[in-house]
Amino acid sequence: MAENGWSRHENGGRDGGGREKGGKGAILRIRDLHVYYGESHAIQGIDLTLPSGVLAIVGRNGMGKSTLCNTITGLKRARSGSIAVAGREISGLEPHEISRVGVGYVPQGRRVWPSLTVDEHLKLAARGGRDAAWTVDRVYQTFPRLAERKSNGGSQLSGGEQQMLAIGRALLGNPRLLVMDEPTEGLAPIIVDQVERMLVELGEEGEISILVIEQNIGVATRVAAEVGVMVNGRIARLMPAAELAHDRDLQQRLLGVGRHADDPEESLAPAAVEAAEERLAEVYRIVRPGADEGTSGGSDWRTASSVPNRWDLTDAELGRSVRTAPRLVASAEPETAKLFDVPVGERYGRTALVAGTFDTKGRELVYLRDQLRAVGIRTRTVDLSTSGKPSSADVPPQQVAGAHPRGASAVFNGDRGRAVAEMAVAFEHWIVRQRDIGGIISAGGSGGTSLATPGMRRLPVGVPKVMISTVASGDVGRYVGPSDILMLHSVADIQGLNSITERVLANGAFALAGMIARQPTAADRAKAARTAKPALGITMFGVTTPCVQQLTARMSADYDCLVFHATGTGGRAMENLADSGLLAGAIDTTTTEVADMIVGGVFPATEDRFGAFIRRPLPYVASVGALDMVNFGPRDTVPEAFRRRNFVIHNPQVTLMRTTRDENVAFGRFIGERLNAMQGPVRFLLPEGGVSLLDQAGKPFHDPDADAALFETIEKTVTQTGNRRVVRVPGNINDPSVSEALARAFEEIATPLKMRA
Repeated sequence: MAENGWSRHENGGRDGGGREKGGKGAILRIRDLHVYYGESHAIQGIDLTLPSGVLAIVGRNGMGKSTLCNTITGLKRARSGSIAVAGREISGLEPHEISRVGVGYVPQGRRVWPSLTVDEHLKLAARGGRDAAWTVDRVYQTFPRLAERKSNGGSQLSGGEQQMLAIGRALLGNPRLLVMDEPTEGLAPIIVDQVERMLVELGEEGEISILVIEQNIGVATRVAAEVGVMVNGRIARLMPAAELAHDRDLQQRLLGVGRHADDPEESLAPAAVEAAEERLAEVYRIVRPGADEGTSGGSDWRTASSVPNRWDLTDAELGRSVRTAPRLVASAEPETAKLFDVPVGERYGRTALVAGTFDTKGRELVYLRDQLRAVGIRTRTVDLSTSGKPSSADVPPQQVAGAHPRGASAVFNGDRGRAVAEMAVAFEHWIVRQRDIGGIISAGGSGGTSLATPGMRRLPVGVPKVMISTVASGDVGRYVGPSDILMLHSVADIQGLNSITERVLANGAFALAGMIARQPTAADRAKAARTAKPALGITMFGVTTPCVQQLTARMSADYDCLVFHATGTGGRAMENLADSGLLAGAIDTTTTEVADMIVGGVFPATEDRFGAFIRRPLPYVASVGALDMVNFGPRDTVPEAFRRRNFVIHNPQVTLMRTTRDENVAFGRFIGERLNAMQGPVRFLLPEGGVSLLDQAGKPFHDPDADAALFETIEKTVTQTGNRRVVRVPGNINDPSVSEALARAFEEIATPLKMRA
């Protein structure tokens, strides 16, 4: 390959050490770049390396060439992928920052200021002083016509003069990489020749590497050693420039464009017209991955309905057709990658967020990203750093911080401890606004874990979440909470890459990849939605198990019964699903977590207990299950203040303590006030025969006086209406009559909802 060529890496473009071939020292390196306009996928996974010299890219209108230029220069933000200039990641930078890195831009259409003179344009753009490689005087020497017109305004220049000015303006930034979008468009042949000579000279001098987007095949093939053909947001083919320049038929077949600078009257040959007419009856078939060659695989048939124009491409000519791209893309992957192959139409909503502090864990987080990309998972890196250092992530810290309710200044406040806490808040608010999350992964110590997991908890249950952490072998309740975060112990500290951390990080990445790749398809979700029963949340404890078993047997014909163990996180998990809109209602039989919260047990609720049903008016039936007890660990861990209380040793690790009359009054007030705040239909049942298996007559926690205090306080506190009622029922909570009463109460208030479901 010539010195000023470029290389494209797909599927295995890495050496044995995991480094990208051809990427080291390259002036421009693009990896897995994806750019969208709304839901329109403009750039579809471009991989591109320009070591030095000149690279030309050609293609029809609408193929994504200008979008590629705008993304490199920061005028358009990529959804995922990497762009590095001279080894520095620029995809998360602003346009002015990218310019300072050393990227010059000559936009399509010149974009000169009509009111500024030529000299004012150039002096405004000049950077670097008299010793700079490019000065105003050098621009005038390169384009003598500009020197003659230096006092003229931009609107007084011809098209060719404006193009000279646009090029000169870009060169005065002394760039290492010059991006030129259609630099010869609309220019006279003599000006085209001058621009062409300048590009060749710049490439030979080696001062500047150049990316040229050009429709003039003559120019493109004369200034570059190799040419890339862009089709539908991808680099579809790479070929030597000389081959394309000397084969007019190949130009027509690949691009439908002629060398319009040389042959302005070029038209289709009669043979080409005849071939086009024959294509009117040609039928194309889409073969999806996994479909049998002899069948349609459930795909559509498409017949050409008009004569293909001069821009059309054929399957044989490009070696891969847009119509058969799904099958060919899959077949180009290694066999192992097929495990993670996701059809193009299902890729939206499957992007993996790689979040963390890139200022301290950058190598490790980039390693995670690369492992995900290696198996075909789209990624988006999110930097949660608070140091203020420049970021190479797709989403820089300033963008995340901007989602904070009080703005970015609340995060970057000069106090490191406060900054970390506020960045976690900002991440929570940022993540709920994203619409293309297939999963999230992070890696870090206690600080990084505290930053990433609050945002993870804001994602709905079912969205894959992996946290690789140094603290994952201890008590992770405060990190996981009621969500479904997978905590993976890093074993070694996440401080550099070594034989242990690489393996653990890779395992975490592949676990997330498997979860994302095997998410239900849109068709699966639609089918499940048609056949699914409404989900019903039910809370249970060991001493209310008979009640819940009877309830689930009674309700399972009409509802998908989800049972939550009331151990502090159980109630929160149920309410998290309610907040996420995944529950049709709840029978909150076991509210014992309130007792632990108020008295100080080990399975406490939070002050937000019942909050989901205050925020969402769902049908809500509840009772006082297991409020006769507070939970502690082993007997010797019970606080000294409770030493004279009534205890039951449930097992060596769990000690139960009977609640008192006064404590039950406090429980009743808290519950009653929360019930009053609910706007949906509410039924709260009070079993007069006891609230648990241990509260029956003859059992160790039987205390009618304490129960009566609880019941009376709830009745006095609750403001009863037609929509909110407190009902006493005879029997112990585990009696069949009580479970039947709970079921009937729910059916009474949920019948309309059940019919809609």
